Amino acid sequence: MKKWKRAAAAAAACMILMTVPCRFVQGKAVWEEAKEGAGAGEAAGTEEAAGTAENQAEVPQELQSLYAQSAVLIDGDSGRVLFSKAGKEQKPMASTTKIMTCILALELGNMEDTATASSYAASMPQVHLGVSSGEEFRLKDLLYSLMLESHNDAAVVIAEHIGGSVEGFAALMNEKARELGCKNTYFITPNGLDAQDETGEHSTTAEDLAHIMKYCIMDSPKKDEFLEITQTVSYSFTDLAGSRSFSCNNHNAFLRMMDGALSGKTGFTGKAGYCYVGALNRDGRTFIVALLACGWPNNKTYKWSDTKKLMTYGLENYEYRQVWEEQEIADIPVEDGITDDGWPGRQVFVKAGLKSEIAREEKEGADPGENGQPGSVGGRREELEKGLLLGKNEQVRVECDVCDGLKAPVEAQAEVGSVRYYLGDELIYEEAVVTKDAVEKIDFMWCFEQIMKQYALMKKTG
Repeated sequence: MKKWKRAAAAAAACMILMTVPCRFVQGKAVWEEAKEGAGAGEAAGTEEAAGTAENQAEVPQELQSLYAQSAVLIDGDSGRVLFSKAGKEQKPMASTTKIMTCILALELGNMEDTATASSYAASMPQVHLGVSSGEEFRLKDLLYSLMLESHNDAAVVIAEHIGGSVEGFAALMNEKARELGCKNTYFITPNGLDAQDETGEHSTTAEDLAHIMKYCIMDSPKKDEFLEITQTVSYSFTDLAGSRSFSCNNHNAFLRMMDGALSGKTGFTGKAGYCYVGALNRDGRTFIVALLACGWPNNKTYKWSDTKKLMTYGLENYEYRQVWEEQEIADIPVEDGITDDGWPGRQVFVKAGLKSEIAREEKEGADPGENGQPGSVGGRREELEKGLLLGKNEQVRVECDVCDGLKAPVEAQAEVGSVRYYLGDELIYEEAVVTKDAVEKIDFMWCFEQIMKQYALMKKTG
């Protein structure tokens, strides 16, 4: 009699479970809908805040007297803008252009290549090396001429060798700028001489210029070669025929102004004024400064004053702090789920965790997200784990949002929440929370199978 009661109880439990109204989130779609609704509001708020931050933020007293019309200070590791004065305004950038010319030549060229000067290259105005049409040089030597003495003709010889023509090389420069996210930069010349065509003016923004320098010294596969060239004090070479000798001296005075100065490039044209982009590394922190329209003759030293002020501000006000928080995510209840032992009526739970951690536990290959972590947006997780460069009054807020329950069926790796890191109102990192395992749903056929199993067991045991 007890055996029959057990079978009847199983059947009753199955029927009850199949008729209980849904009180849980069913599947991924509902979660995604809720997340998208919240995200849209947050994104709108962040966009609005970003658009007014520069106007609302109180300019530090020590930075109120900058000479440059456009100036930025960025974190060289993350690329985060730490200070901006008209940093998004597009302006001509003179010979600071040459950092892009140099890094492209390093990445696309062979340093032992022979580069031949054209008549067009020989026609370039001062500052120039003084090449003659048909004269041959080693590409590596021309890069020192380009970056130490800022020779305009060397830039054209390099551009024509790498890109086939100045126009072809400019296309490569603009392609690289787009890859780096520099949407307000447009290159026409490889040397930075003032120029305009049917598309626009040869120009950039202080923010874009700083991020191009970040790429050159931090991210490019040729960053070490770039630093070696731009840190060289003096360099001598000859043309390949050995008929003429040349000597170059580094005119980046910033290298001798502050401890930890890494690299930089000056620039000047009548339209651009004095420009500068430079980098400094001290105590594990890297800062990059970009200045546009920083005075005209006789104010050649304004750029050094502004650069030192911005670098000093960064050194005195920003330090690395640990912000990563390990998350303890509770198992999520699943309604109408099949238990491991196949007995209906018992509560079923599914484990959940950060997508990257679940993938690691399962030893499954996961396609990296846009920033190198599966299911992540914003900054890279490894950057948060090592620490974030923060100002004295800046705080990071962490929010973990996971649904309270699910309704079967549940797929493995189903998104059920997210962990978000905010710096002020700005979302700087987000990673999905996903289920570890799948949970199947109790249905009529499963209930029938359980009843038949119980019946078979009773028959077998007599």
